[in-house]
Amino acid sequence: MIIEQIYTGCLAQGAYYIESNGEVAIIDPLREVQDYIDKANKSKAKIKYIFETHFHADFVSGHVTLAEKTGAKIVFGPSAKTNFEAIIAEDNQVFKVGDITITLLHTPGHTMESSCYLLKDENGKDHALFSGDTLFLGDVGRPDLAQKGDITEEDLAGFLFDSLREKIMPLADDVIVYPAHGAGSACGKNLSKETVGTIGNQKATNYALRADMTKAEFVKEVTEGLLPPPAYFPLNVQLNKEGYQDVNQVIENSAKPLSVEAFEIHANETNALILDVRHQSEFIKGFIPQSIFIGLGGTFAPWVGALIKDIKQPILLVTPVGEEKGTIIRLARVGFDNVIGYLEGSFDAWKNANKEIDTLESVSAEVLEKKIKENVAVFDVRKPGEYASEHVVNALNTPLDFLNEHISEFPKKEAFYIHCAGGYRSVITASILKARGFHNVVDVSGGYTAIKKTSIKTTSPVCPSTLK
Repeated sequence: MIIEQIYTGCLAQGAYYIESNGEVAIIDPLREVQDYIDKANKSKAKIKYIFETHFHADFVSGHVTLAEKTGAKIVFGPSAKTNFEAIIAEDNQVFKVGDITITLLHTPGHTMESSCYLLKDENGKDHALFSGDTLFLGDVGRPDLAQKGDITEEDLAGFLFDSLREKIMPLADDVIVYPAHGAGSACGKNLSKETVGTIGNQKATNYALRADMTKAEFVKEVTEGLLPPPAYFPLNVQLNKEGYQDVNQVIENSAKPLSVEAFEIHANETNALILDVRHQSEFIKGFIPQSIFIGLGGTFAPWVGALIKDIKQPILLVTPVGEEKGTIIRLARVGFDNVIGYLEGSFDAWKNANKEIDTLESVSAEVLEKKIKENVAVFDVRKPGEYASEHVVNALNTPLDFLNEHISEFPKKEAFYIHCAGGYRSVITASILKARGFHNVVDVSGGYTAIKKTSIKTTSPVCPSTLK
C-alpha cells in the first residue's frame, strides 16, 4: 500500500495518491492531473476512483478532467448534485481499491455533502482518515460557506459537532489524519502548520474535540470571529459542481507572448487587468502604470481570488521570464482562466522600449522610526487577529482582505505609511492604492518584523487565549 500526500503550499492544500495491488484512488486532486496519471502509469496501476471530500470553494479540483482522461469514477457524499456523471455514495458505503477498502463517512457541517474517507489496510484495520475540511489539525472546517434556505451557520455548526463526535472521535487514537488543508487556508480559523497527525493527538490538542464540550459551546466557538469568505469561493463551488475546461486548453488559450506594442494595444483596448507577479523588491523599482502586484512568492492564488472579484476578468500578465505557464496554471487552480496574454521579455522589454513606468516609494523601518515622530499616519494591512495581537501604537488596521471598506480612511494629500508582517501584502496594497490615485502611499520594507527591531512604540502582545 502506498499513500502519498501531494501538498501545494500556495493553496495550503493536500491531495492524496493511494495505491494498492494495481489500483489507485485519488482524493481531492488539483486541476492539473497529469502527475497523478504519470504516477499510476509508472507503477502500471489503474486509477479506479476519484474521491471528493466536498465541493471545494477555495480551488478548482481536478476530478472532472481526471475522470475524462482515465475513466475513473468520481465519488461524492450524500446529497451532492453534479452536472457530470458521479457516484453519489451513501453513508458507510465501502469501496475496494486493490487489497484495501475506503469507507465513506458522511460528516455534514462544513458543507452538507462533506464526507471523510476511512482507509482500512489489507488486514481490515482502520489505518487513516482523509478528513477533508471536516477536521483539520488544530481546527475544524468553517460552517458558514454552505448556508441555504433556512439552514444557518449555527445549524451547520451543530451538524459538524454531531459529525465529529459520532463519526471521528470514536476512531482509534493511532488512526492517521490526512486533512485537506494546513495553515494559510481560509477554510478554517487557526490551522496547524503540520499536515499529518493522528486522532489521538487531535483529541488531546484540538479545541473543537474537547470531550466535555457542549454543542452550544462548540457552536459559539466555531462561529465566533469568522471573517467573510473570499469573493471567489462560491464561483469555485459552481465550477466544481458543473465542470470546467481542461487546464491544458486554458494554457493553450492563455500562453500568448505579446510584444510591447501588442501588450499596450491590449491594455488600452480591453478592460484587462495588468497583473504583475514578480517579486515585490522588483516591482517597487518599476512597473507598468495601473498594474497590480500580487507576487508568485507569497500565497499568490488565494490573494488573486480574494482581490479580483470576477473570475472572468481578462488578465494581462507581467511575469519573470520562464514563469508564464506556471502563473497561468496557478491562476487556473482558483478558476481564473481568462488570461489573454503575457508581456514577452517581462518588464525589461517594457523599460527598454522607453515606455512610461511608475515606481513605488518604499522606506526602511528606521526611516519610519524618524517619521513617526512627526505624527505621520500609519496603516497596518495585516489581518485583524494579527493586529489585535500586537501593533504599532496609533496605527489603524485596514486589512488587505477588506481594503475596499477602508479606502475613505487614507489621506488624499499627505504621505502615509503602510506595512504588513514582512512586506508582501503591503506592496499589494500599495499597488492597488496607486492604481486608484493614491500616489502619496509609502511602503515600509520588511513590515512589522522590521518595525519591532526599532524603538517605535508597539502594544504589548495579547495572550492568545484572550483573542477572538
